[in-house]
Amino acid sequence: MRIGDSRPVRGTTGVARARGATPVGKDAGVAKTGAVGDTTSVLGIPEEEFTPKVRDAIMHLLEEVSALRQELQEGKARVSYLEKLADEDALVPVANRRAFVRELSRMLSFAQRYGGEVSVLYFDIDDMKQINDTLGHAGGDAAIMHIAKILSHGVRESDVVGRLGGDEFGAILVNASEKEAREKAESLAKAIAETPLNWNGQQVSMKISIGAYSLQGGEDASDMLEQADKAMYDKKSPTGRRA
Repeated sequence: MRIGDSRPVRGTTGVARARGATPVGKDAGVAKTGAVGDTTSVLGIPEEEFTPKVRDAIMHLLEEVSALRQELQEGKARVSYLEKLADEDALVPVANRRAFVRELSRMLSFAQRYGGEVSVLYFDIDDMKQINDTLGHAGGDAAIMHIAKILSHGVRESDVVGRLGGDEFGAILVNASEKEAREKAESLAKAIAETPLNWNGQQVSMKISIGAYSLQGGEDASDMLEQADKAMYDKKSPTGRRA
């Protein structure tokens, strides 16, 4: 699920989406035949059965209903836009940490109540300081966007990808065992290693450190993230790369 693409942030996520308003004629009893301004009938009743004053009043009412319907549609679109701003990372089109934790909590609650598997992946971009020092902060931002794009495209629509802060990312995998989560983490790390960043004509190789953790029992979102982060650091190699 990506926010704004969207999917599980690759996501996720409770966020209401603006949908077209229900046609007025369906719910409000407005004419099924004849739009506003129809001169042959009003509410399906022949025009000649109304006095001019009554007809004008009804037509005015229908025009107001049509205007309210349009305002409702515009309002839903504004709400959807504001919700996207609240849930999406400021730099990349994935869930921010708050939205990511909320979606993880929701998925954990569902899995613990009805049964199911939930796994969390934790990613850290290797040598981010060196990238910033070499390419500048604009290049560093490009590197973060590059990683976010690969992660988002590498998971399912039902999954959620989020930026947890700085050079750290997470992914929520629904109905994924620990083995499947580790395999997915490795495949994403491989995809990133094989897809260099193109920055001003320069090919910049990138790598990430990975950690995976699957729901064992009664963990909450904080527990899951902590364990996935710990798994990432526990795999730290003597060369400093945690993967």
